[in-house]
Amino acid sequence: MTDTGHEITADLIGELLRDQHPDLASLPLTLGARGWDNQLWRLGDDLVVRLPWATEDAGALLVKEHALLPAVAPRLPLPTPVPQRLGKPSERFPYPWIVTTWVPGKPADRFPATRGVEAADALAAFLKALHQPAPDDVPAGRHRRGGPLADSSEGFARFLREATERGLIPDLAAVRAVWEDALAAPAWTGSAVWLHADLHPANLLTRDGTFCGVIDFGDMCAGDPACDLAACWMLLPDGVIDRFYQSYGTADAATMRRARGWALGKALGCLLVGDDGVHGRRGGKATWAPPAEAALQRLTASLTTHPA
Repeated sequence: MTDTGHEITADLIGELLRDQHPDLASLPLTLGARGWDNQLWRLGDDLVVRLPWATEDAGALLVKEHALLPAVAPRLPLPTPVPQRLGKPSERFPYPWIVTTWVPGKPADRFPATRGVEAADALAAFLKALHQPAPDDVPAGRHRRGGPLADSSEGFARFLREATERGLIPDLAAVRAVWEDALAAPAWTGSAVWLHADLHPANLLTRDGTFCGVIDFGDMCAGDPACDLAACWMLLPDGVIDRFYQSYGTADAATMRRARGWALGKALGCLLVGDDGVHGRRGGKATWAPPAEAALQRLTASLTTHPA
């Protein structure tokens, strides 16, 4: 994470709103959360202001979300934070920012889904609705998300090496076996479909043990659906992977194998962020560790339980 160097306060946001969206400036502001890329400030009862605060490319991701999500959101069965306004860079704050709708719920990294069947069906329905063929001008994914899994081998190797050096991998041979199996799966040959491309536990919201919203669409792109289908290993409780794929309905064996590879990379990344949080390192989030550890356990057992 790279601090943008700009302190974000209610006074700053009030000035930005008065300058660019004065009709919203009288609504009350309260800090909602400090995410990986952005800070979220509640604006009245129904809106949120999202401003980059920790990574230099966060502003570009907000602009992309503002451009792409409104056309897709109406068909999605789970609520999403639909962009309403775009804030332009200015002398006061040199990054783009957006105003979106507020989606109630609690983040799944702190409040995981516990009603397995309901959660599996909700996640599958969301992804089935999202995964429609995308227009040709939808951008490819950041960090090669949605592309051929082999293109992510360098990043996977870096994550695995670091996690191994920190003593976070209980069964290195099993992790490598899952990855090699995913790499050996036939590549995606269908149309590029719409992807969320960042479905980790902090980006799903829960209520009453199941999913009630999906947030942070800055990584929206087009590509292989396996990139998103990986989420079932990170987000669902034990015992419902088969239910998830039955509900989704159209994933073949090769796509399921590639999804395990994408899930393994996501789990390693979240494991490192979680370990940073446990040890108080900058940018760490301790709540990311438990779901990542659980995903690794499921994945390393999956070649026996879910050989696809």
